[in-house]
Amino acid sequence: MPAEPYSPGAVIRHELQSLHQQWWCFLLLGISLILIGSLCIATPLTLVAASATVVLFIGFLMLAGGIMQVVSSFWAGHWTGMLLHILIGILYGVVGYMIIDKPDLGMLVLTKFIAIFLIVAGVFRIVAALSMRFHDWGWVLLNGAITLILGLIINRQLPEAALWVIGLFVGIEMIFNGWAWVMLALGLRRAGRSA
Repeated sequence: MPAEPYSPGAVIRHELQSLHQQWWCFLLLGISLILIGSLCIATPLTLVAASATVVLFIGFLMLAGGIMQVVSSFWAGHWTGMLLHILIGILYGVVGYMIIDKPDLGMLVLTKFIAIFLIVAGVFRIVAALSMRFHDWGWVLLNGAITLILGLIINRQLPEAALWVIGLFVGIEMIFNGWAWVMLALGLRRAGRSA
């Protein structure tokens, strides 16, 4: 009896074979992300540049999103939610323009939000770990404590922290993301050899 053409095993083998041929693309992507992430956090100047770039990118995205929402609200015609969507689109556009106009203030506000988020998330993790005492609750408690301390450090160092926090976080994320792509590429290379 022939095997089913769309069995999960057959699909996975087919994808592995096609991805194996392109493993080097994933490797180049990973190495590029590691290098760019390292460059982001290499010097204070690149940290500031990375932070400003991210904030400006967010500003342009919000401005474009606001314009598209207003335009699409008019294209959709008269409906009950039209006014609300137009107002939300205008709000997005105004906030996006304000971020683009004053990126330093945008960096400060975004960094403050990050600090608040880390403080609140850390407190919630600590409370959850101490109140529930589930299996390996100590790791969640440690995670919460580190998150809380990181949020307090960032908040304490404002407004100077606004110059480096966003760039540092983006750089670290790019480095770890790059290593994930490198490991995937090496895994695909090994899997293709064994197949």
